[in-house]
Amino acid sequence: MFQRALLVLRQVTYGAFARLSKVLCLLFLGASVSWAQPTATILALGDSLTQGYGLPDHEGLVPQLQNWLAENGRDVKVLNGGVSGDTTAGGLDRVEWLLMNDVDGVIVALGGNDVLRGLPPAMSRDNLHGILSILRDRGLPALIVGMYAPSNFGPDYKAEFDAIYPDLAQEFSALYVPSFFDALLEGDENLQAIQSFMQGDGIHPNRDGVRKIVDYIGPSVMDLIDQKTD
Repeated sequence: MFQRALLVLRQVTYGAFARLSKVLCLLFLGASVSWAQPTATILALGDSLTQGYGLPDHEGLVPQLQNWLAENGRDVKVLNGGVSGDTTAGGLDRVEWLLMNDVDGVIVALGGNDVLRGLPPAMSRDNLHGILSILRDRGLPALIVGMYAPSNFGPDYKAEFDAIYPDLAQEFSALYVPSFFDALLEGDENLQAIQSFMQGDGIHPNRDGVRKIVDYIGPSVMDLIDQKTD
């Protein structure tokens, strides 16, 4: 009698354990779906504009871009590789360390601080060439965001600097966006037209300015993501 009771108890216990195991398995599978990794990871390598200078965390370029991509059906993680005040030399120094994150593509948006410091365009070109060479060697697609030098350094400086980005984009077969700030001009070359989209310093975009920039570069970032599977 005691052995029969023990057998029944074991059967009941095993049955309960089996049902519990199935429940736990389903819960784990459900959690795995919610914990699923994004289909791509993009590194945004840049300076203060990329970093989100002067804005709350959720209003910066990287979070707004990631939200834009999600709204357009792209499950992508965008890593913030922006450092305020960084030059092309700084980007070259740290790009390999940032690539330890196992990324699938890189947005390169550097050079503004080179111009502010009046650095020689040839130096900026060499640094950007070094960054793009590293990406090419790793088989990573790149999106280059260019910029225009102001005219106060003279026409020769401006011509030499402005040519860097389209030249390198062609050399490395990279995607190319001429400038973040083209999004704010809307075809109007009068710089006064963009003031409503700028912070008080007149250099960095505000939340609405960043939103316009994201709308502008978003399609090119999707092209960058698509190169991951080409």
